[in-house]
Amino acid sequence: MGDVAPKLAQLTDDVLFGDVWARPGLSRRDRSLATVSALIAMNRPDQLRSHLALARQNGLTEPELAEVITQLAFYAGWPSAVTAVGVAREVFAKP
Repeated sequence: MGDVAPKLAQLTDDVLFGDVWARPGLSRRDRSLATVSALIAMNRPDQLRSHLALARQNGLTEPELAEVITQLAFYAGWPSAVTAVGVAREVFAKP
């Protein structure tokens, strides 16, 4: 992103991940759970891809993430959940 929008890349690194994600109020695992849920609800597959991978690094398991997708099908809509399943399939296939 930095090649096109360097300031956005800097804000992402410094403010979002450097400050917001580092706040003590929630664990990184819980922040990942909230972020993945929001991205599923908003049907944002491009961003969901990287955040599913990050969620795994932050301690969420594939079965837990699948359960989140299933839960959100009823609150965020079936199409958003089906899209999330496709993204999760791609992400989970990578070690």
